[in-house]
Amino acid sequence: MNTELLQKPFSRRVFTRVLGALIAGASLLRVPVGAQAQASSQAQAASQAQAQPASRSEPINRIAFGSCVHQDKPQPVWDVVNAAKPDVFVFLGDNIYGDSEDPAVLQAKYEQLGAVPGFQQLRQQTDVVAIWDDHDYGVNDGGLEYPSKEASRQVMLDFFGEPADSERRSRPDGIYTSYVYGEPGNTVQIILLDLRWNRTALHEVADAEKRTSRLVQDMGPYDASLEPGATMLGEAQWQWFQQQLQVEASLRIIGSSIQLLADFTGWETWANFPADRQRFFNLLHTSPIVPTVIISGDTHWSEFSRIDNSGLPFPLVEMTSSGLTEEWQAISPNRHRVGEAFAQANVGLIEIDWSVQPPAVVMQIRDVEGAVLIEQRVGF
Repeated sequence: MNTELLQKPFSRRVFTRVLGALIAGASLLRVPVGAQAQASSQAQAASQAQAQPASRSEPINRIAFGSCVHQDKPQPVWDVVNAAKPDVFVFLGDNIYGDSEDPAVLQAKYEQLGAVPGFQQLRQQTDVVAIWDDHDYGVNDGGLEYPSKEASRQVMLDFFGEPADSERRSRPDGIYTSYVYGEPGNTVQIILLDLRWNRTALHEVADAEKRTSRLVQDMGPYDASLEPGATMLGEAQWQWFQQQLQVEASLRIIGSSIQLLADFTGWETWANFPADRQRFFNLLHTSPIVPTVIISGDTHWSEFSRIDNSGLPFPLVEMTSSGLTEEWQAISPNRHRVGEAFAQANVGLIEIDWSVQPPAVVMQIRDVEGAVLIEQRVGF
């Protein structure tokens, strides 16, 4: 057993390597590196082309969402997304695998994504909105300490066509945002939380034996952060979120770049910050009741989670869609999972049924062939 490896900081990539060495008895797995992007001026122009957002007063019926798209890999999933003709597409993070403090590197990788024909078609026909996770932020599992987040912010917002005067560009504590679509009686509010800019330090398991035990259970290396002040959102974003929960809406969709309902997995989830997770639940309980669903990414597998005894008049549900290209076979346990989880490239869809009040939604996961892997009808 190579205990030296077990004493080093872990990421999913390192876990893959250790799994190969410890369990399969093989040599360390190589992580493939894609070819360096050589974007032409035409590709650069294409990457900046942004569809005009749909009028915020128009009702929307279908929302697509996803995460974890590697710019070096084939992306057949866009054919499925475009065939579904969503009114809005929500990027939930790892929108590129940037992993660099150099904004020029990040920009080149966004240009690769922007040059993909299927993604270009999406931008021409659909309102595309986005929040980031760690790899497009610039560093694996990064948080408050990351030194290049300001440069990363501007590169990302440039790519997604954020207006020059948007407060997302200048707010001192992150790029969180919200959108409201429709008119009274059929309004959809989409809230996108920034779980990187203010996130305090993660705590890794130090004991090698415990790390090995985690590994064989398909669990990650992190422990809960219990110290005073441990947070993902930061206080200013919490106050903003509380205000957003006062907004009148027929349906509220909360986008989280990492999983929220899943119990402790050892990977990056809200469970690593139990005080923040409980504060989230408390705010839902004390705010005006609005039918609410959660969407998330990050994991490289898809699943549907539900808590029936949430204290709300309806179950609290979360659909995780990950990744648009990325797959992770070692699926972690989740006692709130309903049905199966699928470790294959996928996209999430939400279909809104306005014929009933409050509206019902059908939440789906589809693979790159368009086959439905998960489908859940959620009523309120």
